[in-house]
Amino acid sequence: MTEPAAKGHVAVRDAAVRFQHKGRAVQALSPISMDLAPASFTAVIGPSGCGKSTLLNAIAGFTPLTGGSIAVDGTAVAGPSPRVGVMFQQYALFPWFTAIGNVEFALKRFDMPKAERREVAMQALAEVGLAQKSGNYPGQLSGGMRQRVALARTLAARPDVLLMDEPFGALDAQTRIAMQELLLGIWESRRTTVLFITHDIEEALVLSDRVLVMSAAPGRFVDEITIHSQRPRSVEQIDDDFIANRARMLRLLRHDNPGSPPSH
Repeated sequence: MTEPAAKGHVAVRDAAVRFQHKGRAVQALSPISMDLAPASFTAVIGPSGCGKSTLLNAIAGFTPLTGGSIAVDGTAVAGPSPRVGVMFQQYALFPWFTAIGNVEFALKRFDMPKAERREVAMQALAEVGLAQKSGNYPGQLSGGMRQRVALARTLAARPDVLLMDEPFGALDAQTRIAMQELLLGIWESRRTTVLFITHDIEEALVLSDRVLVMSAAPGRFVDEITIHSQRPRSVEQIDDDFIANRARMLRLLRHDNPGSPPSH
């Protein structure tokens, strides 16, 4: 029997985004190409304004292309799809819904009985360690817990592709490390295709299989770094490969943005 094809392949071909601003054309994303293999974890890092978030929003179907194409498993991206989950730095939770209410609300677009919707939402909250906080409102939760609810809400739909735009950027250092560890564990079990946008070099090196480095605007890929550190990983794992790749990325990013060294 033939094995079913793995889901979550993203093909970006000469994708470009231009828009008008005060009467002039602005190139938000230069023609750019890449592939995300099924079950891969790819990080994109680069200076502010280089087009990282524009690329992510185009793959998500939020930002229309003005050139090129993007396809998920051979189907052209024409708008948002439940097959592609997105998580941003902002929690975007409804304050009048409990944790489980926020997750359930995201599932209402599916033809799912109410009891099943509640069960799926509880499973997602349990996966992020918040089963005991399911009845709490966002205002009763810490920043890290609110971001866990946002992650549970995204994961509940079981997307084939997960797009993450600096999701831990607003968290304090300790909470950020906890969220990185949580994400590593979830990815190990689910193997969802992940595209992770970050400004943090260490975060990119710890989480991903490869890092794509973008130049200053108009952004283009200037390097691709394959991470050879064995999985499962820990945020405390620092080896020779990590140190060499960190130095390589620092050189690239400082060359493109000398006045503002990247965070590290």
